[in-house]
Amino acid sequence: MEELVLDLIVNNDPTRENALLELSKKRESFPELAVYLWHSFGTVSVLLQEIVSIYPALNPPALTASASNRVCNALALLQCVASHPETRSLFLKANVPLFLYPFLNTTSKTRPFEYLRLTSLGVIGALVKIDDTEVINFLLSTEIIPLCLKTMEMGSELSKTVATFIVQKILIDQVGLNYVCHTAERFFAVQKCLVTLVESLQQSPSVRLLKHIIRCFLRLTDNARAREALRTHTPLLLLDPDFTACLKDDGQTRQWLAQLLANVGLKHPDPMFAEITEPTQPLPLPPPE
Repeated sequence: MEELVLDLIVNNDPTRENALLELSKKRESFPELAVYLWHSFGTVSVLLQEIVSIYPALNPPALTASASNRVCNALALLQCVASHPETRSLFLKANVPLFLYPFLNTTSKTRPFEYLRLTSLGVIGALVKIDDTEVINFLLSTEIIPLCLKTMEMGSELSKTVATFIVQKILIDQVGLNYVCHTAERFFAVQKCLVTLVESLQQSPSVRLLKHIIRCFLRLTDNARAREALRTHTPLLLLDPDFTACLKDDGQTRQWLAQLLANVGLKHPDPMFAEITEPTQPLPLPPPE
């Protein structure tokens, strides 16, 4: 593995491409790979060079499958760096996630672009998986929420799920919840996207995606203003027994949905969702800035 890391900076294209492939395939067997990648001379620069090299193929869309696979291997290695406790903060301070944002801003639904979009989201998802306010503060200083909302609207089911998970993790942090609910424009942008997602699940059901959507709605009700707005802006499909029947084996999500409905003054007709009868108290509003 150490030799493969060194091969990344060799000025030989086939050697580098092979190193990218082998390292991405074997990365889980080498827990300290992130440390080696970050502290090896020139390695991160090479990975960023791989990313930047395909920017011209984004617009107009001209990305080939082989080029997409190659840059996704580089992104997989950056995901290692984003996940590791010793390199996560350094990764943020170097603003590396910003190099991924052009991939999240694409609109092509072809497989090479979707693979690129999903792998980029995986890097951001690795950052937010660990509760860390430094990560949330960094992401909120960028345009990550609009980019996630864009993916939630037009990505594949898997991309939508990862993007919704990222928004969920941002909302779980109090700083993130305050940010989204600070203006009506931000709140309704998120609310509208979540409603659109719920409606899309009528044609293409996904319990995994629905779980993240419900958790986002529930967290929004922890803000007093958002809770009041959701009294009239919660999608009625969440009250449809046929639509929510898919949650019969998911006790955690059933409880979240029951709590969400109680918080906004609604009640599900199915007794399976009658576990919660009392609404939780919303958090006090933050002081004005």
